[in-house]
Amino acid sequence: MSSLRTERDGPLLRIAMARPEQRNAFDAALIDELAAVFADVGDARAVVLSGDGPSFSAGADVEWMRSSVELSYEENVADALRLRAMLDAIDGCPAPVVARVQGHALGGGCGLVACCDIAVARRDVVFAFSEVKLGIVPAVISPFALAKIGSSAARRWFVTGERFGADVALRIGLVHEVADELDAAVDDVLAELLSAGPDATRAAKELARRPHEAEETAGRIAAHRTSAEGQEGLRAFLEKRAPTWRG
Repeated sequence: MSSLRTERDGPLLRIAMARPEQRNAFDAALIDELAAVFADVGDARAVVLSGDGPSFSAGADVEWMRSSVELSYEENVADALRLRAMLDAIDGCPAPVVARVQGHALGGGCGLVACCDIAVARRDVVFAFSEVKLGIVPAVISPFALAKIGSSAARRWFVTGERFGADVALRIGLVHEVADELDAAVDDVLAELLSAGPDATRAAKELARRPHEAEETAGRIAAHRTSAEGQEGLRAFLEKRAPTWRG
């Protein structure tokens, strides 16, 4: 049985972790499924990542963690690299990824949030980089988390492993919006994404993920200005009408 539920909703792709009894904690199967689905999102304009049930993701599954106790160093490295491949697939997804976060986002669940481009959390969500409480460290998720929250915040929340609320997650940049009406807030974000040029949205995400040299940025803007989509967007603005992709 699949650990994921996927649904194509017009230009949107909705991906839900479907292990509510385990609070969507991930095991080897869920990791592989997430990596595969994010590696090929087709022409989706945006992707929504959510978790069924009361929690977004409680991190690593207890049984999966129990099995890791018996693994050798080399087997642990291979296990960690599979997790990294999943995180890379989400982070590198060409379409923007929106996280719909409720309940708990703990350990690797925080890593999932950090990999998403936009994260919207319900006001009562509990977060934690909780690995140190188990005598381990948030090593695999650290590049993605550091890109969001920075070194200063990591020096507290990585090191203490303490739980924190959505207000702190918003302040340190782990999430972008905190809402009482979660679905309405996510829908507002999706409407904004769908109002933008499809090609431009993907290119803008790529720009945001890494720095670029002056010549490269100049070439990119010139290419988009002269593209069919760029020409349509500029002409629509000047002619005071909606561009074709909004129809």
